[in-house]
Amino acid sequence: MKAIEILRAGAPEVLQLAERPDPVSGAGEVLIRVAAAGVNRPDVLQRKGLYPVPPGASELPGLELAGTIVAGDATAMAQAGFKLGDRVCALVAGGGYAQLCVAPVGQCLPAPAGLSDIEAASLPETFFTVWSNVFDRARLQPGETLLVQGGTSGIGVTAIQIAKAAGATVIVTAGSDDKCAACVALGADHAINYRSHDFVAEVKRLTGGKGVDVILDMVAGDYVARELNCLADDGRLVIIAVQGGIDSKIDAGAVLRRRLTITGSTLRPRPVAFKAAIAAALRKNVWPWIEAGSVKPVIYKVFPAAEAAQAHTLMESNQHIGKLVLTW
Repeated sequence: MKAIEILRAGAPEVLQLAERPDPVSGAGEVLIRVAAAGVNRPDVLQRKGLYPVPPGASELPGLELAGTIVAGDATAMAQAGFKLGDRVCALVAGGGYAQLCVAPVGQCLPAPAGLSDIEAASLPETFFTVWSNVFDRARLQPGETLLVQGGTSGIGVTAIQIAKAAGATVIVTAGSDDKCAACVALGADHAINYRSHDFVAEVKRLTGGKGVDVILDMVAGDYVARELNCLADDGRLVIIAVQGGIDSKIDAGAVLRRRLTITGSTLRPRPVAFKAAIAAALRKNVWPWIEAGSVKPVIYKVFPAAEAAQAHTLMESNQHIGKLVLTW
């Protein structure tokens, strides 16, 4: 098969088209002929040598894909309601940037009705992440308010739509007025340009001084202390990336007095059973919204797989709104 490999840690140009042996699926797994694969921030970190591959996972980049099942564990497939030839999308721990990829059956979902392979490939990484963190860990409830840092990222456009579909109010931050407008067009109730406004003051103003119930943070660093000031009493802050650094100073007294929760997670190293439970929740709760058209994939640009380096360059420019996808 053809695949995109990382020659060494470095700039986007280290991503190169190569020939690799076809992978073989094992117990509880399927082999998928990949039509499209999503590009995500962790792929960039892995390319730079900053995101180690979990033990046993493919060293090829790529954490999400869509395509057709061409082989697999017949018993596991039958139990999950899949068969050879089915169109699926899947979350994987690596290997998505290839023409063939092995995926655990439990981490596969049917390609939603009406979606292309490109659209389906853009779903797993961000949808698994948002559901696990915003709904499982932070317990966002209908009628509550969610603040999303980075509303035009792949995570951001997903969080806006799922939270709105679930009955929450959504406030986002973004780095330009155009990006703010794009977030509102996707359903955000309010968008704050963090370059021209203090997001803490704006959150307080928009919530009448109460603050938000949940914050989804991809920045960390010195944002954490500011975010605690954005939270309502009993509020929950969930950190899923540290683009602003790992060092944060907080007012621990405020955490005690206001019963605040600070949590976080990474998805890639978690066991198959954990990810399979998220897949089941998505299939039950979110896939109907996608098939009804109330939650939609947001694709910014599609690249031939051989141009993966250009896709990474665009991602690092932060100019995109939504997802970048590779196709074979």
